Amino acid sequence: MADAAVAAALRSAARLVVIEAPGGRLYFVADSGYGDGRHFRAARERHGPFRLAVLPIGAYEPRWIMRDQHMNPAESVQAFVDCGAELALGHHYGTFQLTDEAIDAPLVALADALQAAAIPAERFRTLRPGEVWQL
Repeated sequence: MADAAVAAALRSAARLVVIEAPGGRLYFVADSGYGDGRHFRAARERHGPFRLAVLPIGAYEPRWIMRDQHMNPAESVQAFVDCGAELALGHHYGTFQLTDEAIDAPLVALADALQAAAIPAERFRTLRPGEVWQL
C-alpha cells in the first residue's frame, strides 16, 4: 500500500506548474488528486505567494477511482486555501460530461464548498466558454 501512496503522490506532484507573469505568479494544477494536501502547502512555501491558482473542479466521480486523478470542488477549495493564492480560477468542468457527476454538478458543489469555507465567490471564479477575466 505504501508503494501505491508514493506513486499517487508522484503523479500529483508531476501536474503542478508555476508561471511567472507580469501580473503575478500563477500556480496551475492539471489533473491531480488532493491527497493529504502537502503538495499545495509545499508549493506555497517554495514558490508563493501566488496571485492566481488555476485549479480543477470537475470529473471527480466516482471518488473510489477518481480521487488520485481529479479533485472534487471541496478539495479544490482546500487546495486554494493550502496554496495561499489571492485568487483562484476553476477549470476542467462543463464542456463534456466525462465522469459520473452531472455536467453542472461541479459549479453547484463549488458554490457549496466556498460557502462552507466562508470564501467569497469573487475569490474563486469560473468562466463560461469564451468569457474573459482580466486580473
